[in-house]
Amino acid sequence: MDRLRQLTSTLLALSGVASAASVPHWLASWQASPQPVWAADFLFPTLVPTTLQDQTFRQTARISLGGPRLRVRLSNAYGTHPLWIGAASVAAHTGATPQPLRFDGQPGVLIGPGQERLSDPLALATADRQALQVSIYVPQPVPLQTFHWDGRQTSWIAAGDQSLARELSEASGTTARLFLTGIEVEAAASTRSVVVIGDSITDGASASLDQDQRWTDHLAARLAPWGVAVVNAGISGGRLLRDGMGESALARFPRDVLELPGVVSVIVLIGINDISWPGTAFAREQPRPTLAELQAGYRALAGQAHRRGVRIVGATLPPFAGALPGTPLDDYYQPDKDALRQQLNAWLRTDGPFDAVIDLDATLRDPAAPSRMAAAYDSGDHLHPGDAGNRAMAEAVDLDVLMGPSAHGVDLPRRTGSEPLPTGQRL
Repeated sequence: MDRLRQLTSTLLALSGVASAASVPHWLASWQASPQPVWAADFLFPTLVPTTLQDQTFRQTARISLGGPRLRVRLSNAYGTHPLWIGAASVAAHTGATPQPLRFDGQPGVLIGPGQERLSDPLALATADRQALQVSIYVPQPVPLQTFHWDGRQTSWIAAGDQSLARELSEASGTTARLFLTGIEVEAAASTRSVVVIGDSITDGASASLDQDQRWTDHLAARLAPWGVAVVNAGISGGRLLRDGMGESALARFPRDVLELPGVVSVIVLIGINDISWPGTAFAREQPRPTLAELQAGYRALAGQAHRRGVRIVGATLPPFAGALPGTPLDDYYQPDKDALRQQLNAWLRTDGPFDAVIDLDATLRDPAAPSRMAAAYDSGDHLHPGDAGNRAMAEAVDLDVLMGPSAHGVDLPRRTGSEPLPTGQRL
């Protein structure tokens, strides 16, 4: 145990975090990466109205780690008009009395175009894996230009200022998220965060609605006893090199990963949309990227992470033969696209730029047909894992691969696979 504490203190000191476990710090515990709202002629509906006025938006967010205080991050990242938040609140759970948030001591806040704001700390004690409800009241007309499209969670819109109501009156539902992009908790200095940046597979497409069945949710449950938060930076339709249904991973990497407090590791699972979008209804005339271009994109991410002292772990791209049958994207899979995926995976396993690699392709593929996802893990669309597949992905993460040996050469204890984690201990 003394050796364990010594290794933890060394890692934290080298990564620029206070090494005294008794000194609290702010830690990223939850995230929904912002996206620009697209035009009405896009292939998918936005699932949100074009404007809000004198309305309250309430959403549920399950944090990874808890603490004695929290603060929330609200975003107007893609807005072209100022966003006036009249009031905001956090409730400890569904049906609990909401606690009002403050911004520089005031109940409301004006967020300029392209800006975000953190609330003042709120003394609301939370537990690991606690589901909070955040309510935001918008008094003045505001065009909705920033959102997170696929929240895999039902949110609610109600008339008037109901930010302090225990139950909303006459509310309508949506599965998109608005305004809220992050929750930070005050936690011991021995805690830290892992971010997973990716596309719809990480965002949770096809995971059960309102059930927290994304692979990052399962990974968060595994790591919470170690004092490690898992933050989801997935965007459905996300791509590595080009903008898709959100900015490219290269462009948003600093905001969605490196600038979050307490982050020491990042997992990268992105690239299948780069390979498969070109030639489909998404990007009919775009050329497909070459292997060299994809490799350069991964190297650029690794360079950004290493310059900030963050460990970066890659993941191979899962199989997708027969993807999206019976949809306008039934040409998403082609044998030549799969050949490029397999070339990229082979390079990641043997010569990639990451500190380590998690072989999710090997985890999810059908041994009898390696280009196809195993039926037990398939959601049914042959691209996105179902709940069992998401759990298998999380259980495939080797903790030594994820947290150490770190970029600074510090080894952390080896615990692998789905081996039970001891309650109350830290890495």
